[in-house]
Amino acid sequence: MGSLTESYAFVIFGASGDLAKRKIYPTLWLLYRDNSIPKNTVFLGYARSDLTKDQVRERCAPFVKVTREDQESYEDFWRRNHYLRGSYDQRRDFETLNELINQTAGLGANRLFYLAVMPTVFESVTSNLRGCCMAGKGGDGTWTRVVIEKPFGKDSESSAKLSRHLASLFPEEELFRIDHYLGKEMVQNLMQVRFGNRIFGPTWNRDNIASIFISFKEPFGTQGRGGYFDEFGIIRDVMQNHLLQILCLVAMEKPCSTAADDIRDEKVKVLKCMQELTLDNVVLGQYEGDPEGEGEAKDGYLDDPTVPAGSVTPTYALAVAHINNERWDGVPFILRCGKALNERKAEVRIQYRDVAGDVFLGQSKRNELVIRVQPGEAIYCKVMTKTPGMSFGLEETELDLTYGDRYKGAKLPDAYERLILDVFCGSQMHFVRSDELAEAWRIFTPLLHKIEKEKPKPIPYKYGSRGPAEADAKLAENNFKYYGSYKWTKPSSL
Repeated sequence: MGSLTESYAFVIFGASGDLAKRKIYPTLWLLYRDNSIPKNTVFLGYARSDLTKDQVRERCAPFVKVTREDQESYEDFWRRNHYLRGSYDQRRDFETLNELINQTAGLGANRLFYLAVMPTVFESVTSNLRGCCMAGKGGDGTWTRVVIEKPFGKDSESSAKLSRHLASLFPEEELFRIDHYLGKEMVQNLMQVRFGNRIFGPTWNRDNIASIFISFKEPFGTQGRGGYFDEFGIIRDVMQNHLLQILCLVAMEKPCSTAADDIRDEKVKVLKCMQELTLDNVVLGQYEGDPEGEGEAKDGYLDDPTVPAGSVTPTYALAVAHINNERWDGVPFILRCGKALNERKAEVRIQYRDVAGDVFLGQSKRNELVIRVQPGEAIYCKVMTKTPGMSFGLEETELDLTYGDRYKGAKLPDAYERLILDVFCGSQMHFVRSDELAEAWRIFTPLLHKIEKEKPKPIPYKYGSRGPAEADAKLAENNFKYYGSYKWTKPSSL
């Protein structure tokens, strides 16, 4: 991170927006409170809105947790904040921003710029940053880092255009493409589970694993934000980034070290072994209202007034991908994401092959290793055991590591806390590299273009259901067995 005598300027573009008030400012406060970032950091909000620093603070208040003991530190945090109204395309406004940075943080401050803005202004903001606001112009050893929020383009062409633009302005080590799922505890734990345990290595291959199911479910719909969602859809919003990143961590080979580029090299190798997705390996759905539901559940996607009439944008997608290498040849990787489903859950479900030579007359069910990302972080393995008592039958149970039970009182930082701290430290381990991004778009762009051109009508499913029945059929076709009989017992601590 650097010497404690160094000063830092953290600039938030889009400081008046939803992401800033819900995530960025609350995260910066937590890092400041916990002394995770230097106290000599100055925070500068920048946006087109005519606001004051106090108004920004008021907007953030509902999303910030402050105890009585923290109050003095919280006041100090806001004393170190500033706000500047400016455009995103006028050089003079960026020159004014640079003057404010120099006045508040000093000429020798390290600079972190967080772009929480619409993609339409990425190019103008970054060009003006390069021209007006860089640190270290005098070779004094200070640095500049630029954080970019997704979406990183809409397809291969737009992503490549953005990547070329950024590469013309900044070296790769100054760019931090943030995917907040890479900051989640259980996603970060995938490497430790895989490569820190002898027990999993020998079975982590096509000889033992039948299928791998990576799932993201939300129990709510678009909630009045359908206009934004309709422009991107569920595949761009969740599958092409969050789920594909998890797939890479599950499937990659052991890196030669834990250095950022060694890890990202292995992720890129996985992506290069994947073929483009095709529509025949995808199930698309769109939620309908539940007449017996309450509140938003009564309304379907098309009832959202911000959604264009007759939209065929999917709110649910299930896709089957394959990795053409020696470890995974023939193993389906099933990606599933959807809104307005029956529960909130994100997990990786690794399903092992059937036991050979079953002597229990079909009572056995497949073993599964489950890594639950949210909620209630956990790793558990579904195994078959003898039914307690006089019976000689089998029943499913789990070997369970639930974090709330095993690590009582442990603080699990929010994903943004980890990632913003990584930016301060200069660690790119959990950020997306340009070649990684290009390969991800290569896999998804033909599918997205085909959907946009042919406009297939998504299968309707009821708000609060498990999704389209056709998705269960696609799971069965791809060697995933859903029994529906097992109920996980939540530990008493949760």
